[in-house]
Amino acid sequence: MKDDRVKFFDTTLRDGEQAPGYSMTLDEKVRMAKQLERLGVDAIEAGFAAASPGDFESVRQIANTVKGCAVCSLSRALRRDIDASAEAVGGAAHPRIHTFLATSDLHLKCKLRITRERALEQVREMVAYARRKCAEVEFSAEDATRTDPDFLCAVVEAAISSGASVVNLPDTVGYATPQEIAQMVGDVRRRVPNIDRAVISMHVHDDLGLAVANSLAGVLAGARQVECTVCGIGERAGNAALEEIVMGLRTRSDYYGLSHGIQTEEIGRTARLLSSVTGVKIFPSKAIVGANAFAHESGIHQHGVMNDARTYEIMTPASVGVKNTELVLGKHSGKHAFEERIKTLGYELDETRVDELFADFKALADRKKTILDRDLVALVESKMSARKHPEREWRLDTFVVNSGNHMSATAQVTLVRNGKARQEAALGSGPIYAAFRAVEKIIRRRFTLEDYRIEAVTERRDALGEVFVKISDKRGSYRGRGVSTDIIKGSILALLNAVNQMLEV
Repeated sequence: MKDDRVKFFDTTLRDGEQAPGYSMTLDEKVRMAKQLERLGVDAIEAGFAAASPGDFESVRQIANTVKGCAVCSLSRALRRDIDASAEAVGGAAHPRIHTFLATSDLHLKCKLRITRERALEQVREMVAYARRKCAEVEFSAEDATRTDPDFLCAVVEAAISSGASVVNLPDTVGYATPQEIAQMVGDVRRRVPNIDRAVISMHVHDDLGLAVANSLAGVLAGARQVECTVCGIGERAGNAALEEIVMGLRTRSDYYGLSHGIQTEEIGRTARLLSSVTGVKIFPSKAIVGANAFAHESGIHQHGVMNDARTYEIMTPASVGVKNTELVLGKHSGKHAFEERIKTLGYELDETRVDELFADFKALADRKKTILDRDLVALVESKMSARKHPEREWRLDTFVVNSGNHMSATAQVTLVRNGKARQEAALGSGPIYAAFRAVEKIIRRRFTLEDYRIEAVTERRDALGEVFVKISDKRGSYRGRGVSTDIIKGSILALLNAVNQMLEV
């Protein structure tokens, strides 16, 4: 029977998170994992359990939470790494250990400093060891595209004989062309005698902008698993973008003739959640999920789309979860309409959180004439990072700022924690800087402001402003967000979001 189903192995939470600016907290990783499960991925690589206690715990919690797909931990071909991975994924409904070893002569000589013979022996030993720890083992031949083809086939054969049910052929540095990928996969399929006992997987980086093309070339040559990330995030130039591969297979089903289990209507929501938890905006011209992906400014294009969308759109916005219209809410809207809209946008919140958000929504509606979906998403996301101990959180009570072009800015800020108010005043080169200094005096903890960004959520003069801040101390970095029609208030709220994380550590 022909195997025409492509499996999706998502490594957003492992390889993707390694990209600068994309680190996530434990709670954020669990949120992303739940959404990836809704998206329909076949496996989630939740982290590198042996890398740190934090990584171990994130893998463990995701393994204990996600039940609809495999949960995997990466490990080097070392016993201690494999032991950590086995323990971390032990509670998963479908656990997997993913172990790897470099196989190119360049890596063997310059990085590992071992011979081909020793590498082959290590593959046999460690894959067999992993198989004794876990029923499903994946082996990756790191830098496969620069590995001697004869040696690569020997490694793959050894890994399968030792218990690997998935063999990954990574283009670790994004060096190969689609033709070379097809040749490599074809060679492995023809020359490895036990290849019928394993699934061939592709993990391709985007250093030359060919990650998606190379992944699809591997699929056409017989690979039946692709390893990718949401929006293509990852080290250096990133990985193959999940949404581009999925929609390539779907849109050109006439060419590929392959199926998959991805719920494409969840793509837009998944990308928005990634942007929300990391604070990194999606590039407007990003394929599939960018703001301009279904926008038409040219008059010729607009005319064609109005007559028949197929003239300039090869897929519908709805097919990837992008809404054609937005439901407008206002100050006269009731709680039921608000709650239903929140559910439609994909949020499942308890009654207490809905009540809190509805109060914030009403306050916003008094200042803003109409509330669009984008406003609601920003409002909800700003409240989704509640700490484990809310009674210990600092909350904004009042603030007053004075600023002018011939004076130093001053800010007086009052914060509340545990029912007790504390007030401080500070000077600064601008009103936001002065407010931040006042907050620093109140909490009595020094921090460094590493990043500050403000963006309008919607258009017009009454736009809701969304503020992102990143602060750090000696123990780490912390991100926060805040939304308000008042950018100073939004900035203080964003800072407090980050400060409460810092103080909780």
